[in-house]
Amino acid sequence: MWETFEVSLSVPGLISVTGTWTPNRHEKKAAWEMYVELITRISVEEMRGGEGILRESLDSLYSIFESTREILKKYGPGIAEPKKKNEVSFGFLSVVILNRVLRPFLTKWHPVLEEYESRRAENASVKEHEDKWELNSQMRTEMGEVRKVLVQYSNNLAKIAGVPPLTG
Repeated sequence: MWETFEVSLSVPGLISVTGTWTPNRHEKKAAWEMYVELITRISVEEMRGGEGILRESLDSLYSIFESTREILKKYGPGIAEPKKKNEVSFGFLSVVILNRVLRPFLTKWHPVLEEYESRRAENASVKEHEDKWELNSQMRTEMGEVRKVLVQYSNNLAKIAGVPPLTG
């Protein structure tokens, strides 16, 4: 018999998903693989004002799409099958993260940042240019909200994979 876990992803105004998850063998493996992808990226680490480069952060967040697709294809429909009422699966949570958390953020900020980047003077570094951007702090704040959901997601994945969470 498989163990059942309570899972929750919640940030007011952004997302709220709660339910139980009784992972099968493939979901446990998929959870571990996705967990490794998340904890080895900027996605779950706090990026304080002035730290890092926004473009690199966006690219890192975008790469989660490819990683998730690969894991979903690798393990097949068995990790996304509908379950009992109020029960979630790896596939369900993954698609929620992609379509309800990452996609809206990336769709909003990618073109806005790209437009601003196109005005960078040749003698200015990427960092200098980004630091002068009037929307820098707003984007960082919204990225922080996305990070909160990804930390919750990674902690749920750690629980499913049977390892202690390595993130805050």
